[in-house]
Amino acid sequence: MAATSVVERERLHVAFIGHVDHGKSTVVGRLLADTDSLPDGKLEQVQALCRRNGEPFEYAYLIDALKEERAQSITIDAARVFFSSKKRDYVIMDAPGHIEFIRNMVTGAARAEAAVLVIDAKEGVMENSRRHGYLAWMLGIQQLIVVVNKMDLVDYERRAFRRVRRKYNNFLREIGLKPLAYIPVSGHAGDLIIGSSANMEWYKGVSVLEALDRLKKSMPLTDQAFRMPVQDIYKFNGFKGGQRIVAGAITSGRVKAQDEIIFYPSMKHSQVKTIEVFNEKGKTTAGQGEAIGLTLQEQIFIERGEIAALAGEDAPHISTRMRVSLFWLGKQPMVKGKQYLFKLGTSRVKVQIAEIIKVINAAEMSSDEIKDHIALHDVAECILETQKAVAFDLTETLADTSRFVIVDENEICGGGIILDALSDNQQALRAEKLLREQKWIASDITQRERTQRYQQEPKLIIITGKRATGRKTLARALEKELFMQGKFVYYLGMGSVVYGISQDIEQNGSVKHRREHIRRLSEVVHILMDTGLIVLVTALELDCDDLKMIETLVDSSNIKVIWVGDGVTTGVPVDLFMDKETQVGERVTKARKLLL
Repeated sequence: MAATSVVERERLHVAFIGHVDHGKSTVVGRLLADTDSLPDGKLEQVQALCRRNGEPFEYAYLIDALKEERAQSITIDAARVFFSSKKRDYVIMDAPGHIEFIRNMVTGAARAEAAVLVIDAKEGVMENSRRHGYLAWMLGIQQLIVVVNKMDLVDYERRAFRRVRRKYNNFLREIGLKPLAYIPVSGHAGDLIIGSSANMEWYKGVSVLEALDRLKKSMPLTDQAFRMPVQDIYKFNGFKGGQRIVAGAITSGRVKAQDEIIFYPSMKHSQVKTIEVFNEKGKTTAGQGEAIGLTLQEQIFIERGEIAALAGEDAPHISTRMRVSLFWLGKQPMVKGKQYLFKLGTSRVKVQIAEIIKVINAAEMSSDEIKDHIALHDVAECILETQKAVAFDLTETLADTSRFVIVDENEICGGGIILDALSDNQQALRAEKLLREQKWIASDITQRERTQRYQQEPKLIIITGKRATGRKTLARALEKELFMQGKFVYYLGMGSVVYGISQDIEQNGSVKHRREHIRRLSEVVHILMDTGLIVLVTALELDCDDLKMIETLVDSSNIKVIWVGDGVTTGVPVDLFMDKETQVGERVTKARKLLL
């Protein structure tokens, strides 16, 4: 007998959102019941339970499964339910509407391809009607259906429906979101859930089920540019000669063996040698949604948080500055001048607000151009500045690598999307580095081979501080100590650069000339580190801009900063601080520990 093929049905993820008590769960429950999508006997079981408890039956009880929800008659968690139409299968996330559970709503809607926003016809457009609409837009949801529920409570009046539609349309117009349909319904009575309604003959549009079936399935992420945030780099003894495995989950696109791959923001590149998957051999290609490991032809040093992309495809943006739309959930307001943790994909970097463009009250859709903080439940358009460059995409191109969260004191307090990449002081340097990486004439001796031969990894130790604090004395003593231990090390003072390869620059101490000195120093250091050396550099009062320049041109994961003196005067982040009273021998010991 010939085997019968099973055609896999299309599946669409839809979030049901809106203000508390506007009937989202009732509409979803009615949709399940009227499409015969409930398990056998489930409806009768819930109805019997309501009779025993002496309470009226509600369709919402079909999905509000938690005891706390039954007691409070609100949805606390984002329930996932399934139903099918003749056209496709659906996964519905019934998101909580209460303001205290905004986090749960965001979690429930984050993976949705469309949203159904429910508004009470009698109560009208409320606080979370607007807030949830704004969050849906922030999450990248472009397909929106607005359901005006509880029409039975307003005697199915056309005027009530039009009033809600007009008011909410004005709000959606402000954020640039155009709904696919406005549908008047009664979830309790079943009007216009899956069919027409004799109570609203004035309405000539589609039912909820018909509107759902008109939604478009999102374009497969496998057809978009390849992105794989680097989760970690592993090395197993005996595995293919000790080769490193770059591990991560593919968020979009496809990759295959022999593809040229570039890691951002370091812009290091190599060729995919093999694709490794647990308990599977001989895999030559992988796509979106797969967790894989890559081995590379050239063993380049990269770190967690970078994003892998394919050469020849659209590259992610790299910057320390970005314009974002941000939603704040922290009890304490987000303020300028305070550092937070910025998490995008697998990257983790410190961030602060550079500028608040406007703060929007999502409930009233009013904006305050001069507000100096972002309060609980505020939505803000602002400019963020990260301590180090990060790689990202814009929300209009690739949603996963444009979404971020903000952490304050180990708690997720905010999140948002990146609207635009802004230029920073390192933009030109990144272009220079990309060209350098593309044109670099590589030695036949790999960095891995040098590391094994020298028994050390290349490092840059920057010793900085004010004048007359013993910076150079420490550098010379540390170089001698490391050399005597058999390390391959070189001390390069800033003066050697200024009066060497920078002799063509006028020595007037200007910021512009200092930047060029730092740039040339960084390129020399890059060459020395490429040979496998530990490089010691002394520089007078290094500041944050100086360090960002160096980190742009030199592998930032192998840089350590030591400050010598009474106190850090420039705000530059340091890995080791030594006051003036610390003796040279103790300084060398502490610096060696930092290296280890």
